[in-house]
Amino acid sequence: MIIVTGAAGFIGSALVAKLNAENYNDIIVVDDFSSPEKMKNLEGKKITAMVHRDGFFKWLKDNHRLVQFVFHLGARTDTTEFDMELLNRLNLDYTQGVWQACVEYGLPLVYASSAATYGGGEFGYDDTNEVIPKLQPLNPYGISKNEFDKWAILQEKTPYFWVGLKFFNVYGPNEYHKGRMASVILHAFKQIKETGKMKLFRSHNPNFKDGEQMRDFVYVKDVTDVLYFLMHHRRKEDNGIYNLGSGKAETFLSLVKNTFKAMDIPEDISFIDTPEDIRDKYQYFTEANMHKLISIGYNKPFHSLAEGVDEYVKDYLLDGKYM
Repeated sequence: MIIVTGAAGFIGSALVAKLNAENYNDIIVVDDFSSPEKMKNLEGKKITAMVHRDGFFKWLKDNHRLVQFVFHLGARTDTTEFDMELLNRLNLDYTQGVWQACVEYGLPLVYASSAATYGGGEFGYDDTNEVIPKLQPLNPYGISKNEFDKWAILQEKTPYFWVGLKFFNVYGPNEYHKGRMASVILHAFKQIKETGKMKLFRSHNPNFKDGEQMRDFVYVKDVTDVLYFLMHHRRKEDNGIYNLGSGKAETFLSLVKNTFKAMDIPEDISFIDTPEDIRDKYQYFTEANMHKLISIGYNKPFHSLAEGVDEYVKDYLLDGKYM
């Protein structure tokens, strides 16, 4: 059995699809299953059982001997959430519980961290243990993720194989339910489809022109390929926290231009002020240093932004398809 928490969400459901495609069908999906929109992500997937997140630890205690691997991707991922108690309960305390269960039952673990831990990038984007305690995330979500990373690297008792992955700006199929937190590609597609135009956030940083804010956008299929690689890798000497991005920052302007191109619609781009509630917590540049993951043997090339956007739009968004 393979466990995937957050399985009804974006990356979790994409991982279930990847596992099914590789003929792994004995999968335990863990989530709260309360959102009809998210449940569409699991339609047609081959799974063994659905376990509510509140009953997961009891289920694991009873069934751990049947489990081969744990992917803990479940989290509160809203970067505008300011309820620190909620974030600590779902992102910190719950993940500590998963870690401790994997230690007790001898299970390998891969968990989701986030590039939001890097904050404004004052300390760069190198995935070394030395930098983790210094990081200053810009929002409570990033703080909750970094608090777990800080805790993890100090633990003497660890799963025999464990990896934390700092996801950068992931985009791709199965994010229809994410609302405001969906990728800019999905927002661009919807806006262009409805109006023929796209409005991007204006830069409020003198070092960046409008639309030239840069992020490391990574296609969800590349993410699931890395997750699949790690499931087979399991080398204790490679335990640790890794970046997971494309390794190449691209501008929002380039992203939107590629979306227009994939939709075969003439470009019409304008700019609006960044909402005040996120303006002072906005990352203007992110780019994953991917050398650490490559150094342990991962050698599959990542989609370029142009390739990923083209496939996402043409193979999924135009017909509302799921992975």
